[in-house]
Amino acid sequence: MAYARLRDHLGLPKRPIRVYDPVQQLAIVDEDVLERFRVDTIELGRAFALEEKWWTEWVLPDGTPCLMPVWAKPERRDGAWVLRSARTGAVIAQMPDGVWYFEQTVYPFAEREDLDHLEDYLSESMWTAVASPPGPIVAGPDGPRLLAEGARRLRQQTDRAIIGLFGGNLLEFGQFLFRNDVFFMLLAGEPDRAHRFLDRLMQMHLRNLEQFLASAGPHLDLILFGDDLGMQLGPQVSPAMYREFFQPRERELWGLVKARAPHLKVMLHCCGGVRELLPGLIEAGLDAINPVQITCKGMDPAGLKRDFGTKLTFWGGGCDTREVLGQARPAQVRDHVRRLMDIWRPGGGYVFQQVHNILADVPPENIVAMLDAVE
Repeated sequence: MAYARLRDHLGLPKRPIRVYDPVQQLAIVDEDVLERFRVDTIELGRAFALEEKWWTEWVLPDGTPCLMPVWAKPERRDGAWVLRSARTGAVIAQMPDGVWYFEQTVYPFAEREDLDHLEDYLSESMWTAVASPPGPIVAGPDGPRLLAEGARRLRQQTDRAIIGLFGGNLLEFGQFLFRNDVFFMLLAGEPDRAHRFLDRLMQMHLRNLEQFLASAGPHLDLILFGDDLGMQLGPQVSPAMYREFFQPRERELWGLVKARAPHLKVMLHCCGGVRELLPGLIEAGLDAINPVQITCKGMDPAGLKRDFGTKLTFWGGGCDTREVLGQARPAQVRDHVRRLMDIWRPGGGYVFQQVHNILADVPPENIVAMLDAVE
């Protein structure tokens, strides 16, 4: 919704709004907008779903027409939009009327886990079942070849840095499948059982990562992993629990990247207040962290830059999306961004981005003010 208004505000030609991420309602940003704001990076998924057959018509909550991936078209049911599992047909997510984003409705391991069929159950959880492009386009026996061809094609077409979104979530996969409360109790009360789950998960991640690196790795500049380890008041888990359950597995995943594709930089999308975990993440081999949620406890930009600026690239933290981007006036947004740039810029090691997604109600004037302030 915000992207449609931005295009109108810029006076750009009308184009179909393509929803890249159905769950979060994220739009594919077209080339004319990337050029307007001198964007330096592009995501690997942009090389896929280029034909009309991959898209189907839908309408955003404010009435704006859009295109949704054919494999994730929502259905109407009882006053809400719902998403179904492709494997069982069960409803796994819903977006009630008056709501802008989907919410998870099924946690397959909340009552009892089935590690022998872990991969089957990923189709029953919203965050693992509803894929962004390339999604199912690169599934099946021909998938590695199609992935390699798409990555090669994108590399030939752009001099932007290409980001390959891999995922490899650990804590979050536990939360997606068990539900947050159940997985926290598992980590704290039944550590052996938690390790068994994470070991089984790692088998899948390592196998998929080997294939991803072999197919797309030569054509990428960065590989993006995901795991939201923080919350507003600090880490979701203690530093000791992080080092027991997650750091060794991160080191193995990121070490595989360094071994197989040493030219790649490793970035982690990690929301929340994670200052206490940064030393462990750096030890595990992390090169860059995003989105740098500066309103969380411990995430003061000056302190982060001082203590970690020579060891880690901060990718984000350039504009507060909680209280500034959606609520301030354009002049206030510009001043806010300039103050933050004065902190982040010196010495390099910084990539500008706002804190996380630009949400649906952000005025286009503020988006322009933010991005133009960088220049």
